[in-house]
Amino acid sequence: MFKKLLTASALTLALASTQAHADKIVFAIGGSPQSLQGQTAKLFADKLQQRLGDAHQVEYYDSAQLGDERQLVQKMRLGTVDLAAISSIMSSISDDFALFDLPFLVQDRQHLLKIDEQIVMTELATSAEARGLKVLSTWENGFRQITNNDRPINTPEDLKGLKIRTPQSEWRTMMFTQWGSNPTPMAFSEVFVGLQTGVVDGQENPLTNIEGAKLNEVQKYLSMTDHVYSPIWLMAGMGNWSKFPAEVQSAIRETAREAQQWSLSEGERMDKDLLASFQAAGMNVNHADKASFIAASQPVYDRFAEQVPSGKQLVEQAIALGK
Repeated sequence: MFKKLLTASALTLALASTQAHADKIVFAIGGSPQSLQGQTAKLFADKLQQRLGDAHQVEYYDSAQLGDERQLVQKMRLGTVDLAAISSIMSSISDDFALFDLPFLVQDRQHLLKIDEQIVMTELATSAEARGLKVLSTWENGFRQITNNDRPINTPEDLKGLKIRTPQSEWRTMMFTQWGSNPTPMAFSEVFVGLQTGVVDGQENPLTNIEGAKLNEVQKYLSMTDHVYSPIWLMAGMGNWSKFPAEVQSAIRETAREAQQWSLSEGERMDKDLLASFQAAGMNVNHADKASFIAASQPVYDRFAEQVPSGKQLVEQAIALGK
């Protein structure tokens, strides 16, 4: 009798363990918890847990604990990670996403929301699904600025000879090559040490990422260029997404929308506060001559129109939404 009870108890525990495992939602990002990406992701994870209650367990990992963004994409496809926040590397997965690597395309956050609704969640989302990824929401990464340890960057000529860390994006490296620098693709988690040891001279990121990774502590010059607006996309692997119950899918989408609104508002506020903070801490800040950068960027647009089948149409549609 005792043996039968023990066996029944063991079976119950095994079933409970299996159920607990099946109901886990694994969510990971490559960014630091201090960055806006990290803050938005944590807000999302906490709110999603509240919305789902005890029936589901949201497991959240930041700082590339489960891998950098390229590895997270692979893990979503394999089904070992359910959700991840992915940024610039999307252009290396689908050329259509390189729309957000084009310089000076996004005018402001209101323009971004129009692009999100009419381009991202339609054409770009379809492109991602063909590659095994489900786009769920567009969050703020922010307008990118250039830092380095050699000199202020006012025009593209000032970049000549500088090793600038870029994301692992063909289009970002092309842009900085066009501007005369020596772009050096590198995972974001390696940037601080790369700058500290002189492997690279500078980098380009939103102010929130610069502060979140403490890059300002190893950089002398901050040049405000606003050269690219980088989104963060909340994504899921298509296989795992299709297995989620409808109420879980609905909870994820609703929570993601709330996180989007928060991230855009917080990003705008933090840009103002961080610029003042960096200046007060002694960084040399200048506002670049954007006209000179725009003039030097036309070959990037030409290449996008030639290389991406829908490139010309995507650019024209995005620009029209800003008028």
